[in-house]
Amino acid sequence: MGLGALAGPLFVAAFTAIGAKRPGYDWRRLPVSSLACGRHGWPQRANFILTGSLYCCAARELGRAPARRVGPRAVPLLVGGVGIGLVGSGLFVTDPVGGFPPSPPGELRPLIVGAGEPEPTLGGRLHNLCAIPIFAGTTVAALASAATAIRVRDCRWAVYSAGGAISVVGTFALFGAALAPSSPLAKYGGVFQRMAIGAAFGWLSALSIRAGRAS
Repeated sequence: MGLGALAGPLFVAAFTAIGAKRPGYDWRRLPVSSLACGRHGWPQRANFILTGSLYCCAARELGRAPARRVGPRAVPLLVGGVGIGLVGSGLFVTDPVGGFPPSPPGELRPLIVGAGEPEPTLGGRLHNLCAIPIFAGTTVAALASAATAIRVRDCRWAVYSAGGAISVVGTFALFGAALAPSSPLAKYGGVFQRMAIGAAFGWLSALSIRAGRAS
């Protein structure tokens, strides 16, 4: 189960290093996906795709593990959905947000009439949709695994899984609120998203380790 355990830490280490090298990128304010924008965004796009591929492989391994350790058979499928969502996030690039990356001189972005904001592109919409199986899928998988743990009287795993699910939902909600126009949380949007990523991928790593020990 090593692939599932390593995928999250490798993803976080990669985008942290990539963000440190991008001029003008403020990790406290900007989402991870912004690193995939522009001609210098290929390392983060590759990071999405590689991590997603690792989770797809991990889902297959989880499917062979005892259900009492992993949860119902829907859990491996949801983990596979996380992998597919990450691959899609790399294939479909998000739209620029918060002024990053800056537009090349002379380039104008289409605006929504009366809104003053760039019009969302098809790729940007698809990228946002890809986040659903990642964060919602991990939340549902954690709750399902917690329910199984309760039935087999594994209280520690049940509490950790339920707490992880609540953490993902709460921090992702704060991230969404930070993206709202004129939000007082805007300068911490990147922090909230990283907290959600840490909670979600941390649980996936723990699940993979747990399943590996059972095997």
